Amino acid sequence: SAVGRGPEVPFRSEAYGISAIARGKELRLTLSALDPAAGPPAQDLVFRFGMSGSFRLCPAAELPRHAHLRFLTRESPPRALCFVDPRRFGSWRLGDAWQPERGPCVVSEYQAFRENVLKNLDDRAFDKPICEVLLNQKYFNGIGNYLRAEILYRLKIPPFEKARTVLEALKEQEQERRKKDPSLTLSKKVKLRQENPDLLELCHTVPMEVIMAEKQLLDPEHSEYYSTFKNWLQCYLVPGMSSLRDRSGRTIWFQGEPGPMAPKGQRPRKTPRKKSPQLKAEPQAPSPKVTPRALKQRGRAAAKPPKSEEKEEEEENQEEEEEQADRPRKRRAGRRRTVTAAPASPEVPLSVRRSRRISARRGQGAAPAV
Repeated sequence: SAVGRGPEVPFRSEAYGISAIARGKELRLTLSALDPAAGPPAQDLVFRFGMSGSFRLCPAAELPRHAHLRFLTRESPPRALCFVDPRRFGSWRLGDAWQPERGPCVVSEYQAFRENVLKNLDDRAFDKPICEVLLNQKYFNGIGNYLRAEILYRLKIPPFEKARTVLEALKEQEQERRKKDPSLTLSKKVKLRQENPDLLELCHTVPMEVIMAEKQLLDPEHSEYYSTFKNWLQCYLVPGMSSLRDRSGRTIWFQGEPGPMAPKGQRPRKTPRKKSPQLKAEPQAPSPKVTPRALKQRGRAAAKPPKSEEKEEEEENQEEEEEQADRPRKRRAGRRRTVTAAPASPEVPLSVRRSRRISARRGQGAAPAV
């Protein structure tokens, strides 16, 4: 597209195929002509998705907004495979090389990933809190913000515990396990790990749960996809969980104590719970016929919510939207909306009482004493 920030793709072919392979947070596409003898040489592109990048297949006449790269089909009507990125945090580059500073993939290269972490625990990177180290793609290639929250929550690990303290314990446990019973078969080892997974194992199995769910739903744009994903979450953005911003400005969700390396000057804030539906008032007896003038006076008498309460409601809704977008926001002081019970029966205005007396005079010849 005209506003796309990625490089121009020097590949033109009337008939070509696209294949893909993923590694951590990167995806490599290979464009290859169906007739290699007549077509151009194959072209590789490596994508990074940022926070909002994705691929979408749609009719070519109905391109979505922010479709920064399009691959067109030859069918009639044609369709387009689009790289869509509303926030433009994603990117693509020419060539087949993965980023050199990224470690082995937590999904497709699990054993290499595990060894890469445990043999480099002397690195100063592990002096940081475990929640921050889990976003270091040199060691945890593929783990993002929601995955780190889910992994730490399942193991009840405080997010601001020192990373080396957590991971050295895994190294010692692995060595002790080998000393106790070196004759364990592979199937028994797998069974033990499934029953008592450690942090590095969850870095592999938790993303796999999401991948399997995506395969079953096939289309991320499907209405059931987001509800299924939301129900799968146990910690991230879940009502009642606490959150803090780490030193890189990212929000981490957790339960319980944050840990000894929590940023000073911050207090954990609770993810807002869903508002409970208001109870419906009991049906009242039908009120007497009221004149338009009485209705106008009654409308004036009914007090509107104070301006400050309306403002607080808008601020609460805005805070919930900002939590969903995972953006930093200002914390409002502990203000609560007050909800007052409605009166059982509204006071009858003076004009209504007068109209009743007039009706009584006309019907009975005399008005009752008031």
